[in-house]
Amino acid sequence: MPATWLTRELDISVPIVGAPMGGRAGGRLAGEVTRAGGIGLIGAARYNSAEWIDGEVRLAREIGGGPLGFGLMTWSLAEDDSLLTAVLAHRPQVVVLSFGDPAPYVDRVHEAGALVLSQINTIDDLRVVEAAGVDAVVAQGHEAGGHTGRIGTLPLVQEVLESTSLPVLAAGGIASGRGLAAVLAAGAEGAFVGTALLASPETVGPEYARTRLVEAASADTVYTDVFDKARHQPWPARWGGRALRNSFTDEWHGRDADEDTLARAYTADDPDIGVVYAGEAAGLVRAERPAGEIVREMAVQAEALLGRFR
Repeated sequence: MPATWLTRELDISVPIVGAPMGGRAGGRLAGEVTRAGGIGLIGAARYNSAEWIDGEVRLAREIGGGPLGFGLMTWSLAEDDSLLTAVLAHRPQVVVLSFGDPAPYVDRVHEAGALVLSQINTIDDLRVVEAAGVDAVVAQGHEAGGHTGRIGTLPLVQEVLESTSLPVLAAGGIASGRGLAAVLAAGAEGAFVGTALLASPETVGPEYARTRLVEAASADTVYTDVFDKARHQPWPARWGGRALRNSFTDEWHGRDADEDTLARAYTADDPDIGVVYAGEAAGLVRAERPAGEIVREMAVQAEALLGRFR
């Protein structure tokens, strides 16, 4: 693979970052991505405890033995930043602060010796995180699974690359070596990969989530806030979440229902109702496969495609 800012800074061989998917990306998944040559991120969601972080870090380092990172929801740190304290105690190499202004936390992360990345969804977001002093940005497109913005990956990546001197990574819809090659050829320094890994046995979460993803096509997703409302998750209104359609979204998406009504109708352990956040690359996930195998295959395919033009 060609060397990039990401591979040089972290001394890794593959410019792939395992996306920090809250509730799905724990230590086992992060460790396998790192062992395959990329860097795995643990999704530190607002409901996770310091003890959970400790256990997932031990697991990731036993498996991966290399660099490790975390992703946090910046908007939630304003009410309680103890999760960031727990994360920094483990001296990670990367901390991703997304969905809000990271300025109050950048110095703390740098003092702990980690790089600060921020996922952004607009050029206005870019200006906010530039002013905060982050080390690199991740242009996350509308195709991405989970919470994201409203601009497509390719338009956003191009605009961000032409608007900043910071290193730029890409996220959203990158689920094969073809996608990785495309963003590297455009000038990105690497890619966040999430949906491609969601059917891997190393993910956290219900078994039905893997099964439903394998069965889904790329047209089977919806960008919605009904799962946040049903679970009383106080996400800022500007960020919806892309998830697999199911009977719950078919009934409630687009309807003016209050949170209590949605909560009464929601059951997390029902495969036809529970949320499975996944991106528009769902159709590329055709089997449950080990995460390391996916990362290595993406790298080989991307290198071969990029080599056509040398």
